[in-house]
Amino acid sequence: MASLGELERAVMDRLWAADGPVAATVLRDELADRGLALTTVHTVLTRLESKGFVRHDDARPRRFAAVATREEHAAELMHEVLGQAADRQAVLARFIGSATAGEAAMLRALLADSD
Repeated sequence: MASLGELERAVMDRLWAADGPVAATVLRDELADRGLALTTVHTVLTRLESKGFVRHDDARPRRFAAVATREEHAAELMHEVLGQAADRQAVLARFIGSATAGEAAMLRALLADSD
């Protein structure tokens, strides 16, 4: 899975938070503090679409939506990192070792439910 640049992440954060597809003009307005031109927002959306993060509809103006949820994206990143590890057990042990007591309990509950 491709990684996200800082501006791409900002756009994805808006799309993940949206209730539905969003027009580029709305995204530009939501990112007004960055002073982005509409063409810049379109360029970012085109790149995100080519990376498989975003799709657009056929409405006019086009509206854009995330292909996957934020949680699905995070899980995919975790799988990618594990897939690159020479020692998956060591990576998982390190991850679990850094988890809080609450996170460890949540992991145990999730693992028990997956059986």
